[in-house]
Amino acid sequence: MLVSLTVGKVDAGVAVLLTEDKRLIEFPSILLPPDIHSGSIVDINVARNQHAETLADQNFSSLQHEIYRTFGSSTPSAPVLRCRNATQTSVVLEWDPLSLATAELRSLSLYRNGTKAGVIPRDKQSTKISGLALDTEYTFHLVLRTSAGQYSSERLTVRTQKMTDLTGITITPGVLPSQLKESLAETVNRMGAKMIDSVRIDTTHFVCTEPRGQAWEKAVEMNVPVVVPDWVKGCEREGRIVGVRGYYLDADPKLRQMGPSQSSQSQQSLAQRPTSNQQMRDSPRIEHTPPTPERAPAREQNGTPAATSEPPTPPPKPVNEREEEQESAPPSEYRSIAGTTVVAQETEDDDEEGSDDTERASEVSVSPESKDKGKTSLSDDGSKDEDREEDARRKPSGATADEDGKFDEVAL
Repeated sequence: MLVSLTVGKVDAGVAVLLTEDKRLIEFPSILLPPDIHSGSIVDINVARNQHAETLADQNFSSLQHEIYRTFGSSTPSAPVLRCRNATQTSVVLEWDPLSLATAELRSLSLYRNGTKAGVIPRDKQSTKISGLALDTEYTFHLVLRTSAGQYSSERLTVRTQKMTDLTGITITPGVLPSQLKESLAETVNRMGAKMIDSVRIDTTHFVCTEPRGQAWEKAVEMNVPVVVPDWVKGCEREGRIVGVRGYYLDADPKLRQMGPSQSSQSQQSLAQRPTSNQQMRDSPRIEHTPPTPERAPAREQNGTPAATSEPPTPPPKPVNEREEEQESAPPSEYRSIAGTTVVAQETEDDDEEGSDDTERASEVSVSPESKDKGKTSLSDDGSKDEDREEDARRKPSGATADEDGKFDEVAL
């Protein structure tokens, strides 16, 4: 198809061509002949290239099939989670290499009991979770996020071990004498534990006698406890996991546990030790009898007067019997009230002999005639003043006197 066009304007980049019906067409100037100027008429032949179209369609179809084979036939796979080792307070998890197909990795997260525990670096295929509770069940799963979608692993249930379960111990030996290393291997086998040659993520303890070597440096870098072989012997002897504080290379041997024999002896000594109740029952004791009219209530052992009530007034006795009792009674303090008898307490402390406090009480019977006599009071130290002596000289014959001939009477 031949088309005639008139050149309207020509510049360095674009030329304006006019059709017969005065329509404008922008045309690249580089495709026009070099001597063209405004007003020139050019003929352009337009034809369809069938062969070129066929080649273009073939190329596009081939690209579509290649994209489908690369990105459509394979997709990322969900991670497969496994438990490598479990101890009393930690769990080591591992998984196969991630299959991402043609997708791009966005993140890999670990979940514990449905809660996100952390993000795993993309170059890791194992992880260790520490600080777990003893003999407790946990559930773990991985979540893989890619540019092609999100994929979750199966849920893995792991239970931490008891203190008496030694199968979770994984030991890596360091610098040891040959005989000691053989003995250590036998002990590990008897315990049901494992021994590996290199320091790995599941190594629980590094055993050596000298702090040197590449394995020792790696164990220190990974914060693996470095202990002496006695720790393994102690675990076997105790039948449980023992603390590592006393078994470090630079630890004091006195801090190490000595086995069940010592603990059993301590338990026996505690069992044989009498309790406070037994000591009270087995120790000497003083029984206090209730007070009688002839004996005042006793004081307690610490010297504090016991809280007792005033004893009832005994029946009156004949005058002859009262005089005999008063003459034989030891000196004491009296309180005489007309027509009544009152018991006064006196405590004498004998510091030289270390004896307990004793109390003595005496009874005094005073005739009603004494109530009109002069009054006499006791001083704070229990001694009688001079007025007491003067009253004693004026005392009638019916009153009662003590060994010193002194009186103590108080009028109502």
